[in-house]
Amino acid sequence: MYVWDARIRFSETDANCRLKLTSLVDHFQDCSTFQSEDVGFGVKWLLERRRVWVVNSWQIDIERLPMSGERVCVGTIPYDIHGFMGLRNFFMNTPSGERLAAANSVWSYLDIDTGEAVRAPEEMKEAYGLDDKLDMEYTSRKIPLPEGIENAKKDPVRVCPENLDSNGHVNNGQYIRLAIAAAFGDGEPDVARLRAEYKKQAHLGDVLYPAVIVSPDGKKSLTALLDDDGASYCTVEFTLR
Repeated sequence: MYVWDARIRFSETDANCRLKLTSLVDHFQDCSTFQSEDVGFGVKWLLERRRVWVVNSWQIDIERLPMSGERVCVGTIPYDIHGFMGLRNFFMNTPSGERLAAANSVWSYLDIDTGEAVRAPEEMKEAYGLDDKLDMEYTSRKIPLPEGIENAKKDPVRVCPENLDSNGHVNNGQYIRLAIAAAFGDGEPDVARLRAEYKKQAHLGDVLYPAVIVSPDGKKSLTALLDDDGASYCTVEFTLR
């Protein structure tokens, strides 16, 4: 387990001074990056070997989002690395132990040049120090596209430099930002669970076609970010309170 203490910054919050959903994802992503740097397998180490960890899926369960100025503890638990797959939990708590959010994530270890999955080195598993996974509900990482999704397209979005990370493709948190914008406009949804499945990488200049379908009861909203042929780069499902 790896934990770091943080404080919610005003710049991370919405119009109600509440942590944005995308900022929660950023906290989790930063936490895993900090651990990787501290155990010797950070961004520089990976790039020198032309390797990268990419996320395949997120499941994030939210009890409440903290307010601006609130102090929080952000943690990550790598609980399995086998072959080219890595499994990580995340959590955000208050200093007193109140659970604010918990997450599960699935990652793949890739060769940057070929895009092919490669086996993670054994010393990486030892450095991270695997621990028991969180006691939470674990849903499927697969999010099937509903029928008629192509008929629910909104205005296309072209990938710009601010969407990219050090690997030259769209960062996983950026897909979620685009999905929120497509589904909710300028509003910040009150989400109890977020699930995201990543199918392929988008690069600078690629055009994404957001398509949004809402369940009849209004409790679930699904956004697929599609390519020209209707295949999904990323699918994000929001379960609302």
